Amino acid sequence: MKALSSVFSALERRASIRTHKGCSNLLNLRIVLSENRFRFLGRCARGGSKGRRAMPKTDIATRVYDHSWKLDPIIRSLLDTDFYKLLMLQMIWKLYPDVNATFSLINRTTSVRLAEEIDEGELREQLDHARGIRLTKKEMIWLAGNSFYGRSQIFEPEFLTWLANFRLPEYELTKRDGQYQLDFHGPWMETTMWEIPALCIINELRSRATMKDLGLFTIDVTYARAKAKMWAKVERLAALEGLRISDFGTRRRHSFLWQRWCVEALKEGIGQAFTGTSNVLLAMDTDLEAVGTNAHELPMVAAALAETDEALAAAPYKVMQDWNKLYGGNLLIALPDAYGTTAFLRNAPEWVADWTGFRPDSAPPIEGGEKIIDWWKKMGRDPREKILIFSDGLDVDAIIEAYKHFQGRVRMSFGWGTNLTNDFIGCAPHRVGGLKPISIVCKVSDANGRPAVKLSDNPQKATGDPK
Repeated sequence: MKALSSVFSALERRASIRTHKGCSNLLNLRIVLSENRFRFLGRCARGGSKGRRAMPKTDIATRVYDHSWKLDPIIRSLLDTDFYKLLMLQMIWKLYPDVNATFSLINRTTSVRLAEEIDEGELREQLDHARGIRLTKKEMIWLAGNSFYGRSQIFEPEFLTWLANFRLPEYELTKRDGQYQLDFHGPWMETTMWEIPALCIINELRSRATMKDLGLFTIDVTYARAKAKMWAKVERLAALEGLRISDFGTRRRHSFLWQRWCVEALKEGIGQAFTGTSNVLLAMDTDLEAVGTNAHELPMVAAALAETDEALAAAPYKVMQDWNKLYGGNLLIALPDAYGTTAFLRNAPEWVADWTGFRPDSAPPIEGGEKIIDWWKKMGRDPREKILIFSDGLDVDAIIEAYKHFQGRVRMSFGWGTNLTNDFIGCAPHRVGGLKPISIVCKVSDANGRPAVKLSDNPQKATGDPK
């Protein structure tokens, strides 16, 4: 098997060298060789798979070196998004069908001038390609027939009928002061679905622009070092008994192929401790749980629509009640920091304490977790029966520190994002600035023409008009 694999690899490399110079006939040969190699290795590996579906292994370095987006688009499916976008989409479709909302790209790392790093033509090509994607019959069957969070048919048939014909709406793209101004206007139940694809496209185009002038060996070494760096993290996490961790890294990933590799590495490296991925497409392709609950856009829109001070104060809790109309159990996870966790807990109705858990998303894990535990105790609830989901800027050190701090006091889960799927710092043989991840978001900026804001526990993550 190893000998035949080496033959396939050698032929692919030979074709690769020629295709980089533009020989389309050899490119077709390489594609055929790659497909045959995947089929052959897949058949040979089935005997040892123990019932787990293994995805074909991709030579990422060669794919990057030979890159042509027309063969390898960034967004491959409308399911290449976070699971909570679909859960929220059903709620928006059902309860807020007449609300319009604008989503806007915000680059918090202002020192990185995206409009000077990413070619506008390539950006438009990727955005236009994403607009042409529809859900396939296979994807619709999977959504309708699969169970999520232990519940079958979580998506209503009428919603799925509407979703089958969904396509991303138009976009507005301009340049301003070295940055792209990218906005999506229209019905909330359409524009909300641009958030994740827009971020994926920007991040991967930046990665591609950084690597396009690097040689094959430089790219190969970079990925080899990134893999070793990632595996060292996996080994540290494997030592934590009872750990529960999932992939939250779609929105700021280095690339789709790299995220897929990281997911497969976690799946093999920590086994049952790896509880799933927020990426719906990867969940479907790898037989993992699709995980995720809700996001800040719900209270942000509800607050923007509020007509009175009383309605404004009640907005975060109103959307929680809306959420509870559709979902329950482990999906009852409160996100308390849209307007500050302290204010949220101070004004929260008692029924909030009966929810399954909290996701402190912008406070340091220990500080945010302690504040919520104190509140549960004040409300007469046992924190050991609750869950805290940590997801803000986690690296392995932060995960281990929080795990040890809260062990035995509360159930925990970790959503691992940028540090999982976009950590190439120090991996290139020479200094390559474009491999450092940036802080970039795509947030709702107005609802029905009224400004939407987010205050957060971290002032650097606040969005909206300061006025």
